[in-house]
Amino acid sequence: MHNILVLGGTIEATRLVAALAAAGLATTLSYAGRVERPKPQPVPVRVGGFGGATGLASYLRAHAITHLIDATHPFAAQISRNALHAAQATGTPLMALTRPPWTAQRGDRWHNVPDIAGAVAALTGPPQRILLALGRMHLAAFAQQPQHHYLLRLVDPPEARPPLPDHHIILDRGPFDAASDTALIREHRIELVVSKNAGGSGAQAKLVAARALGLPVLMIDRPALPARHETHDIRAAIDWLIA
Repeated sequence: MHNILVLGGTIEATRLVAALAAAGLATTLSYAGRVERPKPQPVPVRVGGFGGATGLASYLRAHAITHLIDATHPFAAQISRNALHAAQATGTPLMALTRPPWTAQRGDRWHNVPDIAGAVAALTGPPQRILLALGRMHLAAFAQQPQHHYLLRLVDPPEARPPLPDHHIILDRGPFDAASDTALIREHRIELVVSKNAGGSGAQAKLVAARALGLPVLMIDRPALPARHETHDIRAAIDWLIA
């Protein structure tokens, strides 16, 4: 008897729960709640945090969860750490469904930095036109470099005006394609792309466009996480569940 909790918020999580529903496996999908208009799902959905690792462990016990799958964003490091600690505390089997990270290809002009602070520091210098493709959570950090023009592509409107004196917002939801991202970069005369190494195909178009246009990319590396059972393949996750 399965009672699966999927920690989601990614395309991979959406595809996984569709496959679990089709297989008739009892599943609940949990969102952090940062997207205002999440897509409809074929399984019950809960929204919001758990209250850290202790709260997640309590939820696992209270709802008799048999399997926990962490399919959160590669940069959602805290919830991934909480999932690992909660799984260990309750003896709940844990699988991480992740995207393989992007790797630089021939023609790429990447400069890697370890985190958001590293990206902010790397932008010291004369004004540039920058595609800041990071979502809305980290915008305030870039107020330390106010000399640039920032093009912000967001899923939802920010709750408050970003503290960036020169910016333009585009509201759009991926996946994106290389042709449209190339056109976007040209239209806005972008000189530099700032990106997290999220991996997957849904947001890779901007990197393909930057490569084609010969533009540099400031690539933020993924946060380090403890060792855990991990796969990049949905079929492998399902096989693990029914093994």
